[in-house]
Amino acid sequence: MTKTIGYRDWRWQAFLWHFLLWTTVVAQTRYRIPEELKQGSVVGNLAKDLSLRLSEIFERKLRVAAEAGKQYFSVDAGKGELLVSDRIDREALCGQSASCVLPLQVVLENPLQLHRIEVEIQDVNDNAPSFVKSEHVIEISESTVVGVNFPLQNAEDPDVGSNTVKTYTLSKDECFTLKVRDIDNGRKMPELVLNKSLDREKKSVHNLILTAIDGGNPVKSGTSKIRITVLDVNDNVPFFDNKLYKISVQENSPNGSFIITTKATDIDNGPNGEVEYSLGIHAPPSVLALFHIDPISGDILLKDNLDREKQSSYRIDIIAKDKGLPKMEGHCSVQVDVTDVNDNAPEIVLTSKPSSAPEDSSIGTVVALLSVRDPDFDKNGEVTLDLPKGFPFTLKPSFSNNYALVTSGPLDRESVSVYNIEITATDAGSPPLSSKKMIAVSVTDVNDNSPQFSQNSYNVYLKENGVAGSILYSVSASDPDAGENAKVSYSIVDSKVHGVSVSSYVYLNSENGSIYSMHSFDYEKVKVFQVVVEAKDQGSPSLSSSATVHVFILDQNDNAPAVIYPSPHTASHLRVPRSAKAGHLLTKVTAVDADSGHNAWVSYKVAEATVASLFTLNSYTGEVRTKRAVSEHDDSSQRLIVEVKDDGEPAQSATVTLSILLEDGVSEPVSELRHKAPDPGKKGGTITLYLIVSLASVSVLSLLTLLVLAVKCMRGSATCCMRQTHSNEDKKPNRNLQIQLNTDGPIKYVEVLGGDVMSQSHSFRSCMSPMSEYSDFTLVKPSSTTDFKEVISVLDASLPDSTWTFESQQVSTTFV
Repeated sequence: MTKTIGYRDWRWQAFLWHFLLWTTVVAQTRYRIPEELKQGSVVGNLAKDLSLRLSEIFERKLRVAAEAGKQYFSVDAGKGELLVSDRIDREALCGQSASCVLPLQVVLENPLQLHRIEVEIQDVNDNAPSFVKSEHVIEISESTVVGVNFPLQNAEDPDVGSNTVKTYTLSKDECFTLKVRDIDNGRKMPELVLNKSLDREKKSVHNLILTAIDGGNPVKSGTSKIRITVLDVNDNVPFFDNKLYKISVQENSPNGSFIITTKATDIDNGPNGEVEYSLGIHAPPSVLALFHIDPISGDILLKDNLDREKQSSYRIDIIAKDKGLPKMEGHCSVQVDVTDVNDNAPEIVLTSKPSSAPEDSSIGTVVALLSVRDPDFDKNGEVTLDLPKGFPFTLKPSFSNNYALVTSGPLDRESVSVYNIEITATDAGSPPLSSKKMIAVSVTDVNDNSPQFSQNSYNVYLKENGVAGSILYSVSASDPDAGENAKVSYSIVDSKVHGVSVSSYVYLNSENGSIYSMHSFDYEKVKVFQVVVEAKDQGSPSLSSSATVHVFILDQNDNAPAVIYPSPHTASHLRVPRSAKAGHLLTKVTAVDADSGHNAWVSYKVAEATVASLFTLNSYTGEVRTKRAVSEHDDSSQRLIVEVKDDGEPAQSATVTLSILLEDGVSEPVSELRHKAPDPGKKGGTITLYLIVSLASVSVLSLLTLLVLAVKCMRGSATCCMRQTHSNEDKKPNRNLQIQLNTDGPIKYVEVLGGDVMSQSHSFRSCMSPMSEYSDFTLVKPSSTTDFKEVISVLDASLPDSTWTFESQQVSTTFV
């Protein structure tokens, strides 16, 4: 935008003359703006250019009037700026005029002043060149001489100056060029020039584009189509579009499928341009059997099935003849490539028969060789093999689709003796095809398992006095191996029982593991012994394992009680003073039984008495006391027959006769208790043994009684405890032996509590009563064999000659 101040146009002098009487300052201002400005665009600052204050715009009521009639401008009173208020089209206002100026009048009051404003509208390249007709048709004979000019229509552009039409261009054509001539007022005239001879058979119609370009920025253009028709002269023969056609056909295409259209053209007219098609006279039988050509359209059709695996490509010769005289013919060839279709599933072929694999085979051992083939091509012939998961085998590729089936992990015939491996072959076609092959691989046995007994230890309970040669027990061991590796033989591991080889006690059948007694057993001599049995297989090298058979001899009531005091073999008289009161102790009958448990429990009773009301006998202790005071009427000679009976089944008994003399003045009524030991020469050895056993039993009972009394005094109950404790650092089990006693002394209840390092408690409980049916202790839930031994050692130390029976969830064992 530009501004010019200080020049008066002569055209306004007459108008200004009428204002000479006013006090005015006349001036002229010019602005330059481009057309098509947006509404609100600023043209110039009137207040500044007219040297006015902004307040004067309101006070003096400034207004703008257009001389042309239509108002295109307005004034922003707040800023004093001249603004565009409507669209300005230079072409509509001034047409093709080189200059376009809009005059404006600016009027001010108080004092009245008039200012002339000119706004020059500059041209913008907003119009493109255009032709009157969008298409121009010209007919030219193909025999026209080169160099002839043909006038073309002009293009019009309403813009002026450099924005109007500047030049013309023509689309490329080998036969025509463009020539542009200058005419009056700088206008341009386009002309078409024939640059090369025409040939209708080559090109019967030329379509050209004439483009008019203006000189604006950016450049605008307009186009017109020029259609040139070439008139014909007959001088050509049939001609194929291609000398060689190439086409791909899928091998599964059905009969009658369209293959390709061969097209031959004869640019002559009439019969000379009509063409017929046929196969070449030298076509091979395979082509004639598969393909057919339509003589009119030139379409090649399929008339039989293709097979890519038999032949992948065919070459077909085609002839095209016109109907002229003489006939002219053209030739071409069609190459048909057969595209492979995934119509063949892969095939797995065993190269070698699968071999057996020992179960100790190393990883990588070859068990089978195989190959895979697929007659399809490319991706359809690419095959991958898959093995199911969980098998210790893998496929190792070798060469040219050959594979080796090898071991990939350890084998165990005892777990799986035969592997049925299903191999899947899948090609890469779409959709993929697959096939399966089952291969059976046998695993041969290796002696890698030792015979195993059903238990580590067995408990056998055998009554004494049994028949020699009777079967004690049958142990059995199994070996999961096969053949000779699984054949098991049994033998006894030599050991000593009381210094004698265990083989003298039992006999073992080496084939079936049956154990037989060699002789009768006496509980009083042997209570328990162990037989270690070894099971060995026939493998190479052979493997073995062992188990322990604990043989417990059960006591039978085969011994009658033996009276050791008073001696039944020595005649003696008990002297009792007639002054004896009720409860006076005469003597104590003592008897022992070589049996054990209930069979050794003895009780006493009076079998016969001279006077039944005079004496009483304690059935448990054997003490003989006066039942009442002795009177003078009682006979001086009394006799008691005492029967000692055990608790066995059937029970056995013995008797002893007591001769009692009632005398006056006897001071030591029990002096007979202090009798001398019998003569060793008269069966004294046996009596001495009985006496020792009796004294030991009495000592033990006395010790237990003292313990009971001590516990009662300390706790006020009938319980005593024995504890054996190990520190947690040693990680050994704690043992707690608890014995509950009756108030009268005999052991009634035993409880053994144990805990191991895993804080698993075990409880052993037992009940024993002189009146119960069984005399052995029953202990529940032992932790191990070691626990048995510890418990036994404690109980044996306290209660010798007692039978202890331990019961657990696995075994039940009796110890003596």
